[in-house]
Amino acid sequence: QVQLVESGGGLVQAGGSLRLSCAASGRFFNNYQIGWFRQAPGKEREFVAAIRWYDGSTFYADSVKGRFTISKINAKNTAYLQMNSLKSEDTAVYYCATGTSSGNYYWAGAYPSWGQGTQVTVSS
Repeated sequence: QVQLVESGGGLVQAGGSLRLSCAASGRFFNNYQIGWFRQAPGKEREFVAAIRWYDGSTFYADSVKGRFTISKINAKNTAYLQMNSLKSEDTAVYYCATGTSSGNYYWAGAYPSWGQGTQVTVSS
């Protein structure tokens, strides 16, 4: 069992930046992947970004490419999502999730373990 704890959400003005953290504990292995998803009110959960733990390969949704960066620190079993040039449409609850690296980074069903979520609100 893997436990994930997100932090770093908050309120920011449009054009600003935030960095989210996702700390993994428990049975977390090098062959895992960590993904970030978000869910806005009245909308379905959507993929944001993912990182493959063993080699650091990254994957992004088109809507955040060039603005968001996913990274990790192996020694801390922690992944980060640096969000720059934030827009009002980025407002959502952000979740990190993890599971065995499967080659499918975009589908929520590939991630059996989820954090509790952290609210990001971008004011225009």
